[in-house]
Amino acid sequence: MPLKGRCCFTRHPFVTCTSFNRTIMTRWRRLRMVLWALPLLALLLVCCANWWVIKSTEDKVLTDINLLNGRSVALVLGTSNKLRNGSVNPYFVNRIKAAAELYREGKVSHFILSGDNRSKYYNEPLLMRKALMLLGVPDSVITLDYAGLRTLDSVVRSKEIFGQDKILIITQSFHSYRALFISNFYHIDALALVANEPVSEAPFAVYVREYFARTKAVLDLYILNTAPHHLGEKEPLSI
Repeated sequence: MPLKGRCCFTRHPFVTCTSFNRTIMTRWRRLRMVLWALPLLALLLVCCANWWVIKSTEDKVLTDINLLNGRSVALVLGTSNKLRNGSVNPYFVNRIKAAAELYREGKVSHFILSGDNRSKYYNEPLLMRKALMLLGVPDSVITLDYAGLRTLDSVVRSKEIFGQDKILIITQSFHSYRALFISNFYHIDALALVANEPVSEAPFAVYVREYFARTKAVLDLYILNTAPHHLGEKEPLSI
């Protein structure tokens, strides 16, 4: 027969089954609280990060090219020229149109086209150059940045590789806040001219992805100290 006052799972004379069960239940309640708190903390982080990114940069987001002065170099952020279904990507088209209009109006004299060149079959900068030239922008005012794998890479390389600490960023509105936030961190004097967003699209997934991308940008800059994938030799622009 088991000794009185001893737990059926242990021979320790001072631990009873009741106290053992109470300890297990207490730990389980604490674990449940943690499991409930983690998603709430993650949601709070996303909300706070997005508020910070937008509020700290919204005064630098422009829609009227007539407000632009003193920005001779534009950084055009890359995106695919095709959607997954094979149709033309309106985000790509509208960025190119905005860039070409800036050149025609004499607001910009040089472009850095920065994007992903992950293989010989996928080359965002080259496709951007072809599209710009079709709209009358000469090749002589275009510099290609093949290592713009992410927005962070494109922005940092504009300064560290191409020697520009005062730029105009061309992209869509939702993307411009993050690009400017990164610019601020690296002490780049940047403004953003926003290209039109497609009215016929349902960009819900794009916006959701951007909410998390802004959060990651905060973590990259202030916690993880994330650096561009590639830097290398300096290539100052001859303007």
